[in-house]
This record gives sequence, C-alpha cells and structure tokens, in this order.
Amino acid sequence: MTTSAVLLSGGLDSAVLLADEATRYPLVQPIYVAVGLAWEPAERALLEALLARSRGDRRIRPLAALSVDMQDVYAASHWAMTGDAPAYHTPDEDVYLPGRNIILLAKAGVYCAAARIDRLALGTLAHNPFPDATPAFRTAMQQALSLGSGRPIEIDAPYATIGKPEVIRRGAALGVPFELTLSCMSPSRQSHCGRCSKCRERHDAFVAAGIPDPTTYVDTANVAS
Repeated sequence: MTTSAVLLSGGLDSAVLLADEATRYPLVQPIYVAVGLAWEPAERALLEALLARSRGDRRIRPLAALSVDMQDVYAASHWAMTGDAPAYHTPDEDVYLPGRNIILLAKAGVYCAAARIDRLALGTLAHNPFPDATPAFRTAMQQALSLGSGRPIEIDAPYATIGKPEVIRRGAALGVPFELTLSCMSPSRQSHCGRCSKCRERHDAFVAAGIPDPTTYVDTANVAS
C-alpha cells in the first residue's frame, strides 16, 4: 500500500490527519466532499490556502473535490443549511447531521476504488457521540464498499481513541497552520463566529492542550484570552 486517502473537511482534525498520514505513506490523496452546507464556501477557501502551503510536498496529491447534493434531504430551514448553528454551550449531540459519514465515506470510497487506493482515513475523535462514528459502523462501511466495488478498501480512524487536545499537540509538532483550518458552523467570511458549539469545542481544546489558540473569533465574549 503506497497511497492513503484522507477525508479532508478543512477542519482542524482532518488537517492534522493529512499531515500525519504524509509522514507514514509515500503518497496521500486529500478528498473533499461538498454536500451543500452553509459553511462550505468559507471551509473551501481556507482549505485551498492550507493545501497551498503543502504544494512543495510531493507526498500530497492535488485535492479531489467531490460533491453529493444533500439539499433535497436536509430541509432548507435546517441549521446546517441556514448557518443558524447551535449555540456556544449546547451539547455535541445538537450538531448531529443524520447520515453524514455514510454519504462522505460512500462517495470517497467509490472514488478510492476507481483510483485504486486501498486505504481511506477520516478524523473521527474519541468523544464523537454519533452512530455513524462507531467502530461497528466503520467496519460495516468497509465491508460494503469492498464488496460493492470488488476490491478491498480499508477505512481507518487513527484518532478514534484520542481527543482534540491530543490532536492539537500532534498538529503543533507537525507544524500544521491551525489558522488555516475551520471549526465553525456559522463563519463570517473566513473567521470563526465565536458563538457556536464548534467554536467552543475548538477553543476549549487549545486551552486543554496548553497551546495558544491562533483562531480569529468574531465574537470574543465566550472566548478567554
């Protein structure tokens, strides 16, 4: 196996995963899957800037930008479509998007099969509470994709036993430019809103990791300096 594909959302976890995989495999294929969510334009802009930093690294292939339109599944009034995200102190369960990993892995897995890539990694963390983030789910998807494509595809979540603070520490050691990652559901251009629960999770993780948070937050009322 010479190539590892990485589901790259533009978020902090997947950006670190991309850098981490590039230390382990001769070639890494970043894959972005757009589904029509409100924050995707800002996410893509920062993602392009992030990948521009690695253009001299021959291990990282150009981005494979894929799409699956979910606007006919998620209602137009859904917070992920309007950008009216769950508030800062709401629990992680409030940001569940039904079937998100099913869609992402299915599209990326078919791409990998066509490109003859046998490994697909995603940045699921230990605290993820959703049903499509479990080992059983990943095993089932791996089996389905392998059977359906006629070639073996490994689905791996290397960070599934650690939390975001540890990911941040790994990213710092790898020199990941955290300021070019987006962990916000209601960004203003390319800045974090500072009001959604993803901004809270991001900032709390930097504090727990003991690493200064380089993020620009539009609203700093909830964010300690």
